[in-house]
Amino acid sequence: MVGPVAKREAVAHLRAVMGLSERRACNIVAADRKMVRYRSRRPPDLALRAQLRELANERRRFGYRRLFVLLRR
Repeated sequence: MVGPVAKREAVAHLRAVMGLSERRACNIVAADRKMVRYRSRRPPDLALRAQLRELANERRRFGYRRLFVLLRR
């Protein structure tokens, strides 16, 4: 498990299936309790992400800075 999303899912699974407390599940997964409770307030910008992925697939050698410049056009 690498990312916060995977850790959140693991904690939720342990709590639902095993009936563990949040504190114990976070301890097992090595996740911070604040990270598990965190909810993003910003809605995902799906159109921008799709456009960025499309540009990145077209120009694989470009880094994020050059892709950003292309998006601004």
